[in-house]
Amino acid sequence: MPELPDIALYIEALRERILGRRLERARVLSPFLLRSVEPPLDAVRGARVTAFERLGKRIAIGFDNDVWLVLHLMIAGRLHWREDRPASFTRQTALALEIENGTLLLTEAGTKKRASLHVVRGRAGLEPHQPGGLELDRATAAEFEAALKRRNHTLKRALTDPRLISGIGNAYSDEILHRARLSPVMLTSRLTPDDAARLFTAARDVLGEWLARLREKARGAFPAKVTAFHDEMAVHGKYGKPCPVCGTKVQRIRYADNETNYCPRCQTNGKLLADRSLSRLLKKDWPRSIDELEELRP
Repeated sequence: MPELPDIALYIEALRERILGRRLERARVLSPFLLRSVEPPLDAVRGARVTAFERLGKRIAIGFDNDVWLVLHLMIAGRLHWREDRPASFTRQTALALEIENGTLLLTEAGTKKRASLHVVRGRAGLEPHQPGGLELDRATAAEFEAALKRRNHTLKRALTDPRLISGIGNAYSDEILHRARLSPVMLTSRLTPDDAARLFTAARDVLGEWLARLREKARGAFPAKVTAFHDEMAVHGKYGKPCPVCGTKVQRIRYADNETNYCPRCQTNGKLLADRSLSRLLKKDWPRSIDELEELRP
């Protein structure tokens, strides 16, 4: 699932290309994508793009008639920019927004069609799509600690709960916890002030570093091959490979559709977190998929 650095980069690329441009036609090509009725999608036809907002992992595109398109890419949704009008579309294409200077496409791979489009009116219409999580670039360490401790969850669950912290998913939570040298199954109630401060610094640093890294990779082009797996990551997707800090093999916890990667030496004092022994905790605290977390309301 695209997370905060990916979504921020998408918005930067969209702002550069379509801000002030007129939308000539909006075409929904997947019957599963459009999730709202009023206002109709045709309400944005002929309107100009005037604003962008990030609502957690959602992208909101505003128009000069005060109508907004709210896109949630979920696990498999991706955006693509074309400077022409495609003569045809692939089976994965769910949405085509024909702008006066090109075409914005939303594709979704796989058979589980989770990506969504809502058409809303005014900023009041955006509110139901704002998960309510803390924005780390505008938060203090004390606010971050208070948000985590609002509910007693594992650190992995707390970081990825959009009602608590904004924009973090499975990939970057692994990287943040590794940077902070904290166990993914540690309960938030057991966090010391020093732990919380270290986690706050790690979260801001990891997200900031990855946004800068993704900008450098894009080099001004529209983001392509947006993925949760990168060679430069420390532990996410690195099961069995050496930790870049201590050389210990990266381990994993698997539950339903989720997988968490961690370094046992850096994060759990050498202890292996066996899936079977954690099953009761995971069933109580972890959703079966990241999709389930994204569907939670404030």
